[in-house]
Amino acid sequence: MNDAAILVMCAAASPDEAAAIARMLVERRLAACVQTMPIESWYRWDGAVQHAPEVMLHIKTLRARFPALCDAITGMHSYDVPEIIATPIIEAAPAYLAWLRAAVGG
Repeated sequence: MNDAAILVMCAAASPDEAAAIARMLVERRLAACVQTMPIESWYRWDGAVQHAPEVMLHIKTLRARFPALCDAITGMHSYDVPEIIATPIIEAAPAYLAWLRAAVGG
C-alpha cells in the first residue's frame, strides 16, 4: 500500500548535517515532518568497534516516497553507508494522517 504512512530513521554525523537533510526533505515534500535528537552510537565499522555522537532523524512520510527519500538522503549524506530504515506506522490519529498525506502531496 503506497499511501501507507511510515517512520524513517536516519543517523547523521552532526547537527548541521541533520538540519540540512531535514530541511531538504521537507522542502522537496519527501517528508511531512522531521525531528532531530542527539544520540550516541556504538557500531562496528572497518573491523573495529566505533563510538560516536550522532543526530537521529525521525522522518514521517509515505511509503511511496521512500525510494526518492532514500536517493535524496544518500546524495547529501557524509557516510558511505547511511542508516535509512523504515517502519510502518500501524496506528495514528486520523487528522494527523490526513495532514501527513497532504504535506507530502499524497
